[in-house]
Amino acid sequence: MIVRLALFIAFFFLTSACGTSQGPKYLENPNFTALKLSSTEKERLITEVKAKYDLLLGKKGFSGEILVAKNGEIIFEDYRGFSNFGNKSAMVPETPIHLASISKTFTGMAALKLWEQHKLDLKAPVTKYISNFPYADVTIEQLLSHRSGLPDYTVFMESRKYIMTKVKNKRGRWVKKIQLLKSEAPFKQGFYSNQDVLDFMVRKRPAPQSNPDRVFKYCNTNFVLLALLIEKISGQDFPTYMAENIFKPLKMDNTFIFSANTIDKYTPSYNARMVPYRIEKFDCIYGDKNVYSTARDMLLWDKALTEGKFLAPATLEMAYQPQSPTNKYYHNYGLGWRILTKPNEEKLIYHNGWWHGNNTVFTRLISESATIIILGNKFNKSIYKGKEIASVFTGKVDTTSLVE
Repeated sequence: MIVRLALFIAFFFLTSACGTSQGPKYLENPNFTALKLSSTEKERLITEVKAKYDLLLGKKGFSGEILVAKNGEIIFEDYRGFSNFGNKSAMVPETPIHLASISKTFTGMAALKLWEQHKLDLKAPVTKYISNFPYADVTIEQLLSHRSGLPDYTVFMESRKYIMTKVKNKRGRWVKKIQLLKSEAPFKQGFYSNQDVLDFMVRKRPAPQSNPDRVFKYCNTNFVLLALLIEKISGQDFPTYMAENIFKPLKMDNTFIFSANTIDKYTPSYNARMVPYRIEKFDCIYGDKNVYSTARDMLLWDKALTEGKFLAPATLEMAYQPQSPTNKYYHNYGLGWRILTKPNEEKLIYHNGWWHGNNTVFTRLISESATIIILGNKFNKSIYKGKEIASVFTGKVDTTSLVE
């Protein structure tokens, strides 16, 4: 309680010290949608955003959804390609697309909501809630900030292990070749679940990548475990809990979590050559991925956070604080969010995603009250360049690459 009070007090003085020309606009007016753009300013933004979009993405085989907003107001959106290239189903505003790792923002903020409700202790070890968890020193906060040192389930649960070797070809030249090192029986038949990941870790205790809280190691396992923790604390399965506590209250009508119970909703994504990805054994694991949503629903998520409708402003400020030492590229991670902290520039809060053919961008310029949302269902590296649209709002040329 003392920690929470201190956060709110610090946040109050921080925002009071900032004049109206500094800091996020939502701190000046919680209902930031009331800050309407003038018709002249809106036309300027529409023209400049469209030009950027056409240059970066629109003419480069994009299939998916893009939405750019300012002060909660949509200033540009576009829907291209097909939701299903097999039957040529049109891409429309109601088409849900797999968010990939942007899903982590929902899992992370749901965990912080439980913290606000005094149901989850961020400093506590995971073993407080999952007694048989075999890594005793790992805390909830370390899961949220990717400082747990845990291994990635997409690696340790593979039944086949490969190594890269060098061999001589017929001409006597050394070439690289992938060699099968060992082939083990699958942990189970069919699709893996979050519980399977935990059971594997309990039974076989795969070696960690590092000791807890030593270094930042981005690891999907962290958010798989957070989803399990939310289930244990809430007494509901994760898809139901998220629907009842986030998606429905925020009227995100086209957003859901894919799981083994919704196999019928699976829609393939596509690689750059238009080959569809078929459903596979990791596709029913959630928390780290598996939120399906639309660009318009994601704007509702952004507005709920910006306006303080889901979490208190002080909690969000805590989530946006870098949890690791700054590297030479100024990339960092808070609690469920990636952060770009370049000197003398606005802190950028974002998360990108990549799973199968889906690659996605969720860029939030807090001080500018601007949001860039790009959801693709056919792999396209140009999607990650969409963040450069931010220069329309900042007035600065944006050449920084974000982490996928």
